Amino acid sequence: MRGARGAGWVAAGLLVSAGACYCIYRLTRGRRRGGRGLGLRPSQSAEDLTDGSYDDVLNAKQLQKLLYLLESTEDPIIIEKALITLGNNAAFSVNQAIIRELGGIPIVGNKINHSNLSIKEKALNALNNLSVNVENQIKIKIYINQVCEDVFSDPLNSAVQLAGLRLLTNMTVTNDHQHMLHSYITDLFRVLLTGNGNTKVQVLKLLLNLSENPAMTEGLLRAQVDASFLSLYDSHVAKEILLRVLTLFQNINNCLKIEGHLAVQPTFTEGSLFFLLYGEECAQKLRALVHHDDAEVKEKVVTIMPKINWSYFSKE
Repeated sequence: MRGARGAGWVAAGLLVSAGACYCIYRLTRGRRRGGRGLGLRPSQSAEDLTDGSYDDVLNAKQLQKLLYLLESTEDPIIIEKALITLGNNAAFSVNQAIIRELGGIPIVGNKINHSNLSIKEKALNALNNLSVNVENQIKIKIYINQVCEDVFSDPLNSAVQLAGLRLLTNMTVTNDHQHMLHSYITDLFRVLLTGNGNTKVQVLKLLLNLSENPAMTEGLLRAQVDASFLSLYDSHVAKEILLRVLTLFQNINNCLKIEGHLAVQPTFTEGSLFFLLYGEECAQKLRALVHHDDAEVKEKVVTIMPKINWSYFSKE
């Protein structure tokens, strides 16, 4: 099961984290400029730590000073800079634990309520880096419902919406907190179908996490999804999207077979994802994709087609 992959996922999360990539860039630049490596230098004030030219990784004392600044100031410019600095430092595993132990998670979490959208985005980015730590997730999960509400009410394709989706994706890499998204699955499909390419990819990453968990299968299949969803299985769709929607179908179908899951088939209403995936139109689209120009797409379709039980639909 995916929960057993905690250690591997933590390492992978650090590699893909945008904050981690930024920190690596900053540290590399620091070495080029002075060869200081990770050496720490004294700071006269907390504001100094938010200086964009500050290249060093903060220690516990400096992080505590930064958190105090973040909690005490009302200056939006300083708040935003402090969140950026904190988020970049949270890309390092040692600092993820230190920030939690210093009580930093609720200090950052409170900023996702801020009326300034740029501050809200930076707070979500910082929580995203902090969420790579499994122990941190226990404290971050209290924000999941609010983040979901914000994701579906914020402007479509906005930086805030994408930051929220990235955080939810990290929080659902293991099965521990996925159940908290049950009531938002239909909304996820709505954003998937209306968002731009970047938004589609991010929503699909999140849905793929959910689709690997058999406990989420029925909720996914019950979701009311517009029929335009099937257009994502057309041959002209971007490869990074097409491969993900194919994998989504593959994961759901695999979960249906695990230990007789859904052996007693529940009633799915017309307009549900179940009707779309196991309908004739979807079957035709998959058969057409067998002749796709891209070898990876073709291989994926050839792999999953024989495993799909189209009789699920006929039982309805």
